[in-house]
Amino acid sequence: MKSSIYGISFFFLFCIFPLVSGQLASKQSNTMITVSHQLANSSWNVEKEQNPCLWEGVTCNAPHNDSILSLSLSGFGLSNSSFLPLLCQINSLQSLDFSSNLFNSIPVEFFNSCGEIDGLKSLNFSKNMLVGSLPTFQKFVGLESLDLSFNSLNGSIDSQLNGLSALKSLNLSFNHFTGSVPSRLGKSRVLEQLELSMNRFTGEIASEIGEHGNLIKIDLSGNHLNGIIPESFVNLTKLETLILSSNQLHGAIPAGLLGITTLQRFSANQNNFVDLPSTNPSMSLKILDLSYNKITGRILPQLLLGSNLQTVDLSYNMLTGPIPVTISSSLVRLRLGSNYLSGPIPSTSFVSLPSLTYLELDNNSFTGTIPPQIGSNRKLALLNLAQNKLNGTLPDGLLNLTQLEVLKLQLNKLSGEIPNQIGRLNMLSVLNISWNSLNGIIPPSISNCGKLISLNLQNNGLTGLIPDAIGNLKFLLELQLGENKLHGRIPDMPQKLQISLNLSFNNFDGPIPKTLSGLNDLEVLDLSNNRFSGTVPDFLVRLSSLSQLVLSNNQLFGDLPQFKPHVSVDINGNPQLHRPKDSPPVLSKKRKPVGVTIVITFAAAVLAVVVVAIVFLLISKRLSKVNEEQLQSLEVLSPPRVIQGNMLTANGVHRSNIDFTKAMEAVANPANIVLKTRFSTYYKAMMPSGASYYVKKLKWSDKIFQLGSRDKFEQEIEALGKLSNSNIMIPLAYVLTVDSAYLFYEFAPKGTLYDILHGSLKSSLDWASRYSIAVGVAQGLAFLHGCTSSPILLIDLSSRSIVLKSLKEPQVGDIELCKVIDPSKSNGSLSTVAGSVGYIPPEYAYTMRVTMAGNVYSFGVVLLELLTGKAAVSEGTELAKWVLSNSVRPNKLDHILDFSISRTSLVVRNQMLAVLKVALACVSVTPESRPKMKSVLRMILNVR
Repeated sequence: MKSSIYGISFFFLFCIFPLVSGQLASKQSNTMITVSHQLANSSWNVEKEQNPCLWEGVTCNAPHNDSILSLSLSGFGLSNSSFLPLLCQINSLQSLDFSSNLFNSIPVEFFNSCGEIDGLKSLNFSKNMLVGSLPTFQKFVGLESLDLSFNSLNGSIDSQLNGLSALKSLNLSFNHFTGSVPSRLGKSRVLEQLELSMNRFTGEIASEIGEHGNLIKIDLSGNHLNGIIPESFVNLTKLETLILSSNQLHGAIPAGLLGITTLQRFSANQNNFVDLPSTNPSMSLKILDLSYNKITGRILPQLLLGSNLQTVDLSYNMLTGPIPVTISSSLVRLRLGSNYLSGPIPSTSFVSLPSLTYLELDNNSFTGTIPPQIGSNRKLALLNLAQNKLNGTLPDGLLNLTQLEVLKLQLNKLSGEIPNQIGRLNMLSVLNISWNSLNGIIPPSISNCGKLISLNLQNNGLTGLIPDAIGNLKFLLELQLGENKLHGRIPDMPQKLQISLNLSFNNFDGPIPKTLSGLNDLEVLDLSNNRFSGTVPDFLVRLSSLSQLVLSNNQLFGDLPQFKPHVSVDINGNPQLHRPKDSPPVLSKKRKPVGVTIVITFAAAVLAVVVVAIVFLLISKRLSKVNEEQLQSLEVLSPPRVIQGNMLTANGVHRSNIDFTKAMEAVANPANIVLKTRFSTYYKAMMPSGASYYVKKLKWSDKIFQLGSRDKFEQEIEALGKLSNSNIMIPLAYVLTVDSAYLFYEFAPKGTLYDILHGSLKSSLDWASRYSIAVGVAQGLAFLHGCTSSPILLIDLSSRSIVLKSLKEPQVGDIELCKVIDPSKSNGSLSTVAGSVGYIPPEYAYTMRVTMAGNVYSFGVVLLELLTGKAAVSEGTELAKWVLSNSVRPNKLDHILDFSISRTSLVVRNQMLAVLKVALACVSVTPESRPKMKSVLRMILNVR
């Protein structure tokens, strides 16, 4: 009988246990329900789920689930923080995460109440919009992790952290803090991670930081710190990461610092250090970055011997002497470019380094031949030996580098012929062996390099014909064959040639061939200094993307056809060739060849960066105005049949204005085209109400769009339509037809920023307008990078993708491209959609992916356009590199600015110089040194 009673009892307990275990304490449950009523659009909804333990971001103490341990409201889009003190009633909390919201303040009651929760160990308010000074955390005695990064907090740090004796991780990076770096951080003796990067801390690094013996990571990069690295840092025996980049530190690096046995990364690039560490680096060291300093002397052999060493970057210093004979076999990337290194490249240094992927020795004074042993490094993807004094022939060993994507050997003294087997390098996207003394023919096997995007053989002694197979290079964007001894028939050229075709200074003769008639994407065609004869063919006029045509010093005659107004045509040196009377004058009377201009004006930097930029231009195309006279002659088509049309905007004015039928009538008429890009066509549609809208056409037939996933397309566009920011072109509606999608946007009557600064609508923008545009674009980008849990990235940010509603109201466009384009359906990598020449960050050559840091770089170039009045690329020179080269000399800063603007007043000049500093930070060569867009926006706003 007893056994049956026990059995019934156990059965009863077993049945009711799930109910008991799932019952949250009533006080905590009531608190959560009260909070949920204050969170608009929250997933915390008691009507859908009564148990708060099952709400998004809520973690309870399984299996009992009777108390809440952590709350994460990250990315909820919250702006009203008044509810925060209510959460402090949940005294079992161990972790609170409010990151990625829109809070601009935290109620004082929160600090008073939550500071009394004994078990609270982690507090995260990162990626909000908090302003003012650092709050006081003296009551949070048990707190182990505090993250306030990516906000707008300012002022100095004094006693606010004094109570944090248990603190292990402190992250205050990407704020606006000033004063000195605090030496006694919360009086914690257990601090493990200290991240204070991208603030405005000044003065020296306090030696007391070296007394925090448990430190694993220190990041003080992107401040204004000066002085030396404290000797006490050598005592941090647990240190794994030390990042001091982008400061004003100087002197010698403490002996023994690299010898810390746990150290894995030491980055101190962009400072003023003068000496390399003299001690042997730790066997744990993986990353060493001392680029962009003033380091002199020789590279000590032991510096490159670490058994786990993966990346060494000593570029842009003043190092002398040879490369060490022995190099660690674990190296993946070695960058020694832009120093004063000399002597031969040791053959023993680069024998069978199984992991070596990137080798950059450019812009030094190396002599001798290219060691064939380099060919044993089968993983090499980039080899840059440009701008040295290397001689001899191209070694056969190079042909073993079948993974090579970038080969740059320009500006050396190489001789001999291009190997017949060059086609074995079938992964090449960039080949530059210009400005050498090569001879012989262009090998037909070069057509086997089917992924080539840029081919530069300029200024050699090449003879013979251009191989017919050159036309098989279907991805080629730029072909530079100028200043050789080529002759004969010009074959069919790759149809995607876009940047430039340079055949100047050769021995071509006869009529300009029809084989050039299909180059509709080509922007620059240089046929100068040959012996072309006959008339200028009309098909050149029909090259729709052409912006520059150079025909000088030939034997052409007759009347020059009428080119579009924006096309610059140079016909000097053809005495029998005449312009039409109403033709605009040529821009340059004495134009040097493209290659000569590049070398004379900015040889090293341009050749280095333009080549990198070319890798990413397969799908980029400059935004251009369409010739209205030509469009008027085109036939009006039948309006596309609407399959589906949806309004995205809740704005009543737009909803009543937008008429899908009227819009489709507008897109049927080519005369309504106002802008064309690689991915889309913009139409101006006048609605019955009289209001105008942009209608952007995306062609489904283009394989780069994600065909077969229209549901996904609609989801992405509808999500973008819910965004709200005045500096973003946000879709108001969309229409789907059989072969296309049409997106509706507010009309911008001033056109693009490019038009206003450089193009057909060129206008003298005053500083107030330029500053407003800079602020507006920065606000738009900062919003895109932080408005959702995953940032919205821009594939092609440039002055051509920014439209102006007024001269002070910019809007960033093409925000949907990264959502609806599938790079895998183009030529296989994100390099195909990474932007326009002049705006592409250098690291895209290695990472092959679009990033927030890359967007920051592109924005920096836009800033430079506003400051200088110059285009992102002018005659082969990239604006960013030109500015960087001049900025190292303080007396040259005024020469960078647009003098017509900076001279208007001393106040304007000083503001422009302040914004220039922001732009220089944005175009920093190393992506980790660039500020985030929130910080960029804050810095620009603080200029005034």
